[in-house]
Amino acid sequence: MNTIEKDVGGEIFLTKVDELLNWSRANSQWYLLFGLACCAIELMQTGGPRADIDRFGAIPRATPRQADLMIVAGTLTYKMGSRLKLLYEQMPEPKYVISMGSCATCGGLFSLAYSVMKGVDKIVPVDFYVPGCPPRPEALTEALLMLQEKIKKERFLRKKNYEAA
Repeated sequence: MNTIEKDVGGEIFLTKVDELLNWSRANSQWYLLFGLACCAIELMQTGGPRADIDRFGAIPRATPRQADLMIVAGTLTYKMGSRLKLLYEQMPEPKYVISMGSCATCGGLFSLAYSVMKGVDKIVPVDFYVPGCPPRPEALTEALLMLQEKIKKERFLRKKNYEAA
C-alpha cells in the first residue's frame, strides 16, 4: 500500500479546475421567479413534487442577486420589459435565460396587441426556448438539463489569447 493511499484513504480525485467549477455550477442552478402569465402556473408545477426540478439542483430564488438563471414564463409587455431588463442586469455573471412558452418567445396569441413585446430576446439574450402554450413541465425540465450540458462545456478560466492560438 502506498503512503499516499494510507494517509488519504484511497480517495484521491484528479480533475481540472474548469471541470470541477462547471460541475458545481451546472448542478446548482438557482433560478429567478419571474412568472408573468399562465405559463407561470406550469413553472410552479415544474418546481412541485411531480416534476421536482430540485433534484437537478434548480432552486427558486426571489432576488436577482442570488440567481444565475432567469426563467421568463408568460406574456411580456413593454411596460414590464424595463423591469425585466433591470432584474437581468442585477444578476451576477455568468447568467442564463430560458424563455418559456410561445408568449415569451414571440408574443404568442397576443402578438398583435400594441402593448406586447415580440419576444424576450429583444431586450435580454436568451439561451434556450421552451415551445408550447403552455409548455409541459417535462419540456422545462429538458431545457434545464440542456442548460446543464452547456454549462459543463464552458471554459471561462482560460484567457482569450489561449483559445485563439
